[in-house]
Amino acid sequence: MSTPDGEVLDESAETLGPVTNNVAEYRGLLLGLQRARELGATEVEVVNDSELVAKQVNGAYKVKHADMKPLHAAALDVLRGFERWTVRSVPRARNAHADALVNRALDAAR
Repeated sequence: MSTPDGEVLDESAETLGPVTNNVAEYRGLLLGLQRARELGATEVEVVNDSELVAKQVNGAYKVKHADMKPLHAAALDVLRGFERWTVRSVPRARNAHADALVNRALDAAR
């Protein structure tokens, strides 16, 4: 989590066990939103490397998978608590810091 100027305010990771990549992306989104609320953020710009999650949250794609529906609903519920929010995806190469954080969490869990 960072300020609009790029100053890193917080980093979090959690080990989930065996889940799909899409479930992990939603859990990461929820963790980030939770931390943003705890830090007092009133606006968030979520930048992730999951086009699916970004398009589902923004309403461009329907959520069909049963495991994803409660995560999607939870994400929208948390997002409604912010004055303003955006969620967009970028290629994984442009999200390298988050990818490295995930890899460190996975390595620590082994």
